[in-house]
Amino acid sequence: MASARLKYLSLGVLVFQTTSLVLTMRYSRTLQAEGPRYLASSAVVVAEVMKILACVLLVFKEHSYSMRALNSILRQEILHKPLETLKLAIPSGIYTLQNNLLYVALSNLDAATYQVTYQLKILTTALFSVSMLGRRLGVYQWLSLLILMAGVALVQWPSESAAGPEKEARSAGSQFVGVTAVLVACCSSGFAGVYFEKILKESKQSVWVRNIQLGMFGLVFGLFGMLAYDGERVRESGMFQGYNTITWTVVALQALGGLVIAAVIKYADNILKGFATSLSIILSTLISYFLLQDFDPSSVFFLGAVLVITATFLYGYEGKPPANPSRA
Repeated sequence: MASARLKYLSLGVLVFQTTSLVLTMRYSRTLQAEGPRYLASSAVVVAEVMKILACVLLVFKEHSYSMRALNSILRQEILHKPLETLKLAIPSGIYTLQNNLLYVALSNLDAATYQVTYQLKILTTALFSVSMLGRRLGVYQWLSLLILMAGVALVQWPSESAAGPEKEARSAGSQFVGVTAVLVACCSSGFAGVYFEKILKESKQSVWVRNIQLGMFGLVFGLFGMLAYDGERVRESGMFQGYNTITWTVVALQALGGLVIAAVIKYADNILKGFATSLSIILSTLISYFLLQDFDPSSVFFLGAVLVITATFLYGYEGKPPANPSRA
């Protein structure tokens, strides 16, 4: 009974985290407000700081709230093992790029299209798992990947628009930028996730300590990216320009979402994760259409979404899918 409750709680948390992050991020990037819009590069940096602090607290809790034990484990695992720590620089840099790309994607795509297209990370994770970890995929898994590609292709199929040619051209340009950002994010997610999994399997260290190491590099890469890309605007108005309640909500969801998923994922089997993905896509579609009003679904989109949802379930049908450890 308790196990069943935990499963349903896991389902609720997974659906809430994936849906709320996408919708609030999309809303924050399209909201018409006075003054400058917040900088996506700044939000990525602040999220890294939150993740590091959250992981330090979790390590602190793991060691019975002992400051001496916390200090010892951080020095031993981070300062005294520089080569092990440096291994995390590669996935950390890729994750930082990915986080910035998600802001670009949701600035140019509606939440529903983004949610469906981003499921291509299943394909990239599977391919990297086969090539880097030597995993073997079953017949159902290969079939699901083909269905997944067909579904995403249908979702991106151009639909007839009643808008004028100028607006339509502008919309097509925005969609191209958004889809490109999602595709690059899918590739980076697949590679970084499998690479991180490989590192975790080669060591017995706590996943929270590994996430602190990731966060440290992520903070450095994020600051460098912010100063390189938005340096002038930061000097003019500060890195917290345009921040409001919605912005802080987005940052908190992005920072803590991975930690929440990592905590509940052990209770979520493949079918449950499939349900979570499917419900998240459906909720994103409904909220984009009725509340955000930035999405007008076509019959081709619905067909593509059904194929993607089917592929998600089918992928978990035979054996275990390649794990993509949650990067907090």
